[in-house]
Amino acid sequence: MDRIFGFAGGDSGSWKVDSLRAVRGEPLTPVARLSVVEPGMAYPAGARWLLRGVMSNERYVTHEERSGLRAVQEGLGRPASVSGAMIPIRKNPAWWELAQDERRAIMEEQSKHIRTGLRYLPAISRRLYHSRDLGETFDFITWFEFAPADAEAFEELVAALRASEEWRYVERETDFRMSLG
Repeated sequence: MDRIFGFAGGDSGSWKVDSLRAVRGEPLTPVARLSVVEPGMAYPAGARWLLRGVMSNERYVTHEERSGLRAVQEGLGRPASVSGAMIPIRKNPAWWELAQDERRAIMEEQSKHIRTGLRYLPAISRRLYHSRDLGETFDFITWFEFAPADAEAFEELVAALRASEEWRYVERETDFRMSLG
């Protein structure tokens, strides 16, 4: 069974791209719309670019953290969640040279990535897609959905994560803000 999700940027798609900016590194080509392509679906014709990723096991969470996340995180596609963001990220070689326990220590003990995210649940839903093992341009694609009333909280979340130790290892990041419809 195919587990690869796609994100196609072009002139069609259910998400309208309201803004796109390169946070670090070169940006992706600007597009008007974004299609989320679930496994088994056809890719839209005429896409200017395509990002792909797989939903994978949760690599850096403890059992307790996973239980806490699952207890409060709500799924994607909620009727009120008509605002969204897609943030593809590529980390530098120094990150990948670290052992997994060293990356975990940076993510949680130093950067408090999971604890920070928990403060914004259930208002902000997210799903992480892994792309590195597919040989893609980015290592991760993070997809967020939230109600317009939670846009300020989303900005706080992103600012806190970008100010963390972990973000020293990001060499390319593009930030898309979108609206459904």
